[in-house]
Amino acid sequence: MGNNWNYDRAKSAIDARIKDVENVEIVDYKRDMSLESIPTNKAYRMDAAHMYLDILNVADMLNSTNVEGETCHKRTLRFLNLHYRAVDRVLADAEARRVDFHNQRLHAVVAKPYGEDSEKDRVNRAVAIAKLISDVLAETGDDDDNIPNAKVRIGIDTGKALVVNNGRSGYREPLFLGRPANMAAKLSGKGKAQGIYLTNEARTAIGLPTLDDDKLHKIPLTADEIADCEGEADLGLNKDSIVAAWRTDNERNPIGSFVFSRSTPPLRDLDISALTPANSRRMDMVSVYADIDNFTAYVASHIDENAEDVVRVLHVVRAELDRVLHIDFAGRRVRFIGDCVHGHLLEGTAHTSDAEATISTATLCAGGLRSSFELALERLADNDVDIGELGLAIGFEYGPSSVTRLGIRGKRVRCSTGRTVVESEEQQKRCDGKESAIGQIAYDRGPASVRTLFGSNRKKAGLTYDEVLDALTADNNEVAKSAHSEQYALKSPALVKAAEAGLRPYLEG
Repeated sequence: MGNNWNYDRAKSAIDARIKDVENVEIVDYKRDMSLESIPTNKAYRMDAAHMYLDILNVADMLNSTNVEGETCHKRTLRFLNLHYRAVDRVLADAEARRVDFHNQRLHAVVAKPYGEDSEKDRVNRAVAIAKLISDVLAETGDDDDNIPNAKVRIGIDTGKALVVNNGRSGYREPLFLGRPANMAAKLSGKGKAQGIYLTNEARTAIGLPTLDDDKLHKIPLTADEIADCEGEADLGLNKDSIVAAWRTDNERNPIGSFVFSRSTPPLRDLDISALTPANSRRMDMVSVYADIDNFTAYVASHIDENAEDVVRVLHVVRAELDRVLHIDFAGRRVRFIGDCVHGHLLEGTAHTSDAEATISTATLCAGGLRSSFELALERLADNDVDIGELGLAIGFEYGPSSVTRLGIRGKRVRCSTGRTVVESEEQQKRCDGKESAIGQIAYDRGPASVRTLFGSNRKKAGLTYDEVLDALTADNNEVAKSAHSEQYALKSPALVKAAEAGLRPYLEG
């Protein structure tokens, strides 16, 4: 299959995924239940405190050189690796759960002590852990390599979330869906001032007065309020001992130098699980973010009475978005970030990237993502699943990006970084659930047909695959013309059968 989207292929994959979650089981989380490898058709309801941490000076690292060459990427990855190791040690010692570490952003959960009556204790622990992380990261730079300490901003919320499986075979971990994770993320990401910020739910849990909603991200906890939480939590942990243990870890398991090479297209063949600092990838490519819009509100309205449909919608939609990126357009998913998919696309050779072809393919892929999203919702509704008022926000950008894994052997996490990655997420954020946006560099370096399609605002609503294909083909775009020809060729029964045979291993994987 070439770079094209096909209705019958998408429908076949979507219907197979719907069958996976025909029967869904929702149970309340109990003490010491395992969160590893949760079955696709199962989810837990869990009361917990959620903590999001943003490292504020990652952008400074990426912009530490005028040209975005290997130097700033190596420094940024070493910066992230040092601080990731330190945070992971704090969380392990404090018996908190790392959910995700995506570039500069950490999500962690404090579930102990268990039970609805222990909310105050969990929030106190979350604040104490947040303060400990802040103190530790203030000492985990590396003067020898000109790596600064991390400046952090932390958001905390508390409440009930739904825990499901995140990822596919070979890369599975828990994912927490719902308001507390989303609100903690918003507080950490809404501002550049350091500090610990609590939602009103978290403030109420520990007896603090509530604030107007527009002030929550502006007023951090005071030193006295943090000290009160530390006293209540009584973690029994010491910053100096954690920093000393972190230094010992680094001596025993040195990070080593980051060494980059290119991947030969198609990116779908890139084995991210085999990457290490010494075996990293770096090339000019498209970074794309596709985020399910309004999903937090959808979870909140279904978590008590109809959580089964949340599991169905998430599983079907994310699997299909992944399939479009991976199968239809030969790209590579880096990770699922909550209800968002992040991945890369590349056209070219083992030696060079073809900017115009890559950006054209990414534009077609954005159309395919939206068409599959709409088809998935349609098929779910036809199977009596409540789909709510969901949308899809898509953003992409072109430029140098690095892909590797950080951490200590046996506990490595995927990481893709670069100014392009940051900007592609920003493009997604400026979209509502019907819009797709293209970054300035991709807009400038792409063919004229792509610029005409998106317009001067670089953003357009309702870009389905057929609309993108027709517009680019009419404007004589070579990638679109090839996809258009293959679309009609696929109507041949023999080719349809061959395409389905090629898709079967993915559906069964």
